[in-house]
Amino acid sequence: MAPIYGAIETGGTKCICMVASSPAHIFAEVTIPTETPAKTTTEIAEFFHRCENWEGQKIERVGLASFGPLDLNPKSKTYGHILITPKIDWQGWDLLGEMERNLNLPVVLDTDVNGAALGEYLWGAAQGLKNFIYLTIGTGIGGGGMIESHLLHGLVHPEMGHILIPHDRLKDPFPGVCPFHGDCFEGLASGPAMESRWRTPAFLLPEEHSAWDLEAQYIAWGLHNLICSLSPERVILGGGVMQQTFLFDKIRKRVNESLAGYVNSYMILDNIEEYIVPPALGNRAGVLGALGLAITGTANVI
Repeated sequence: MAPIYGAIETGGTKCICMVASSPAHIFAEVTIPTETPAKTTTEIAEFFHRCENWEGQKIERVGLASFGPLDLNPKSKTYGHILITPKIDWQGWDLLGEMERNLNLPVVLDTDVNGAALGEYLWGAAQGLKNFIYLTIGTGIGGGGMIESHLLHGLVHPEMGHILIPHDRLKDPFPGVCPFHGDCFEGLASGPAMESRWRTPAFLLPEEHSAWDLEAQYIAWGLHNLICSLSPERVILGGGVMQQTFLFDKIRKRVNESLAGYVNSYMILDNIEEYIVPPALGNRAGVLGALGLAITGTANVI
């Protein structure tokens, strides 16, 4: 019988927990509201304790793909802690330590976007690739991915949502919503930025609204920076804003215009519809990526 693993995707509003041996063999799953750290961690632990001997098998380990920012440096005194985050209750929380103590299981931790990237690499739109990025555009903007089949880490971990992009304040006087940088990528193009600028949730804006041309332009400029910096073989765009699927063609067109033929690859020049794509795993990429962390047993080398 195949080993079984636990998976946790912790998000800003909810946490998804799973016990499975593979994406095709999921034995139990639950969604838990993201409340205070202590309450949320307790409820997650209760779920796994109920499943700890699934048909006589014990869970081998748990993969945890979490919102952040996170301290992912194993040599740091605050390794596994959540750092400065808009979710005030969670700032400084020893996420990894508390999960391991409450679950009494080994836990492999990475960011939610690296988790989603790993899920797409193992079972989705990045299969067979060594270099790609996964960008989520929703409540915030975050990015993960791989370089030569290694998940991106570094000094801390990528903060692709906080790169700076062009902002013409005459055409768009909106100051941005990022509490740290104002009009960074996330500050201008996240779901909350759209809602604040247009005074209505993004998903309620009709396709013909001028908001979408502006949004596509901001996303294209963000991708221009990332494509030139990291040279990914594919760009995967997920998150709530990208549920408006008509955005993809707008973004592809503007990426080509912005790059102006400089990145001389047939994937961009002639095949961009297969270069900038939605996640094949949809909104399951994060939790399945957490399962991938558990199965591989590492967030560092694949």
